Amino acid sequence: MTLLARLASDVQLMFRRPPRQQYGALCYRVGDGDKLEVLLMTSRDTGRWVIPKGWPMNGKCAHEVAAQEAMEEAGVKGSVEMETLGAYTYPKVLRDGVRVSCKVQVYPLEVTGIAKNFKEKGERTIEWVSFDEAAGRVREPELRHLFLAFKRKLTDRLSVKASKQIPAE
Repeated sequence: MTLLARLASDVQLMFRRPPRQQYGALCYRVGDGDKLEVLLMTSRDTGRWVIPKGWPMNGKCAHEVAAQEAMEEAGVKGSVEMETLGAYTYPKVLRDGVRVSCKVQVYPLEVTGIAKNFKEKGERTIEWVSFDEAAGRVREPELRHLFLAFKRKLTDRLSVKASKQIPAE
């Protein structure tokens, strides 16, 4: 590596910013016959498939932000877990045109209700799909992995729950 190339690399590293933090909700529901579904919605700017997410809010814990974003962006409310499933990163273009890297901590939210009116109603397409379908629609590999890992976790939970409900003879 030439001195100039090494210098250019060092300068790039000096100006690289750490990812900006966001919090997101993996909104899911368990239907009849233990059918698992997850909520996907389109982003307002690019129309790609995403989950509800947003910036930190003063006075709110990360999981509370995730739940509030789910309500504002998709009109869903429910029980949000306090422990994160993991995180994924994605590139975001800010209003001023600057590209930044965002890291989204994801919290599971079991949906118990859907609001008729909510802040961003009509600004996005919202769909309930299988976890496998969701994994196929999103662009971010880390988010894809979170969908599939959480599906396995839920499936295990449901099978344990079902085995406890079978009466012994």
